[in-house]
Amino acid sequence: MMRIVEHRDETPTTKTMVFDEGMRATSGQFVMVWVPGVDEFPMSVSYSGERLGITYQVIGEGTSALAARQVGDRIGVRGPYGKGFAIRGKRLLVVGGGLGMAPLGLFVEEAAEHGAKLDIVLGARTSGELLFEERCARTGSKVHISTDDGTKGLKGFATELAATILERDRFECVYTCGPEKMIVGLLGIADKKGIPMQASLERIMKCGIGVCDSCALDGRHVCRDGPVFSERDLRSFSDLGKTKLDTCGRKTAV
Repeated sequence: MMRIVEHRDETPTTKTMVFDEGMRATSGQFVMVWVPGVDEFPMSVSYSGERLGITYQVIGEGTSALAARQVGDRIGVRGPYGKGFAIRGKRLLVVGGGLGMAPLGLFVEEAAEHGAKLDIVLGARTSGELLFEERCARTGSKVHISTDDGTKGLKGFATELAATILERDRFECVYTCGPEKMIVGLLGIADKKGIPMQASLERIMKCGIGVCDSCALDGRHVCRDGPVFSERDLRSFSDLGKTKLDTCGRKTAV
C-alpha cells in the first residue's frame, strides 16, 4: 500500500498521482493499481526513481474512484511488470497520441540522459489535452505539435506530422504509444522508410502476469511479452488495429 503525496491535474481529463515510495521501473513498464473496494487495473509508469508516478484519464468506475483519492490516502500498487522501451541509437523520433505520452514522457527523459537527440510529435484532440509538452521541452528535445481541431500546431493527426518529419530527417528508431490505429499507420510509414520501431500496446489486463489471458494478442500476452513490441512483432499481429478482447473475452472492434 503506497501513500499519495501529490495528485495534480495535467489536462482537463488527465491527472498524475505520485506516491511516497520509489520503484525501479523503465519507461513502458506498468503497475497494477488497486483501489480498495472498487477494482484493480493497469497503469503505465510515468515517473520512476525515488517517487513512483502514474498518469491517467478518468474514463470509468475505477479511474473515477482513483481520481477521488486525496493526498495522504493509500492505494495498492504491485509491479513493475512487462517489457519497456529499449534505447536504440542516438537519433530518435517519438510519437505520442493523447494519453500515449504517459509512458513516453519518461522515455524521453531516459533517452536524453543517455545522450540521444530526439524529435517528439505530441498529438491530441485539442490544445488543452496536450500532455507533457513542457516536460519534453525541458530535455532539450525538439517538440512538434498536432491537434485534431487545429488549436495548436498542425491541424491533423500525429501520423501526418510524423510522416513529414521522417521525409525530412533521418532517424535510427521510432517510438510510439497511443490509439492503435495511429500505431498501425505509423508502422506502415516506418516500414517504407526501413526504420525500426517500438510501440506500447494497450489491452485489458486483469492479472498483469500472463495468467488470465485477457490481454491475449495472436498467441502473445501484452502484459508479459509486451506491452512494448518491436516492428517485427507488430507486423505479425493479425488483430492489430482491428480487434481486441473485451472484459468477457469476446472479440470486439478496436
